[in-house]
Amino acid sequence: MPPKQPTSLAVQTPSLTVHVSPATCHNISLFKDIMSQYRKLDDTIIMSLNRTNAKFRDLERAGIGKGSVQDQSCAHLWKDLVENWKRRTEIVDYCVNVVDQSLEEKRRSLDTVDADPAAQRKIKGALFAEEVKRNQIHYELTVEKIVRNRSLQVFQSRCKYFEPPLSDAQARQWWDAAEASR
Repeated sequence: MPPKQPTSLAVQTPSLTVHVSPATCHNISLFKDIMSQYRKLDDTIIMSLNRTNAKFRDLERAGIGKGSVQDQSCAHLWKDLVENWKRRTEIVDYCVNVVDQSLEEKRRSLDTVDADPAAQRKIKGALFAEEVKRNQIHYELTVEKIVRNRSLQVFQSRCKYFEPPLSDAQARQWWDAAEASR
């Protein structure tokens, strides 16, 4: 019995909820559009840093702020970045799993099909299409690493004295990887 494919992965952003299903993963255009939407924070990190700084400066002027403006704004933006990175990682990992399972099912069906050349050609064509899809989804892992490193470099240039909390192991791992590449 083939392994059951996951049914859906709901992902929450501040402005929208995206339900990623196996159909989403197989529609490369839609998948890339979703990833593009989730990368907006990274694409506008300098503007986000400026806005967050201004927000906490205003709070400080109103007597509401706790600690330095720079520390508060860096901690706030860091939290948003890491949440966004985790969501994107969940989506990519989910889709990698879905497409890999689909590819494996097609490979098994090629092994079980009769010697009918037309049926074998059809399955081989579908298998090739799945492999292309798989490569594109897997490529997103590389893109994610590049986007994260670029955002981390910008973040670290503006938040020189910020250290991520030790309690978040994955965020700390991303931070350490960026530090090692400096």
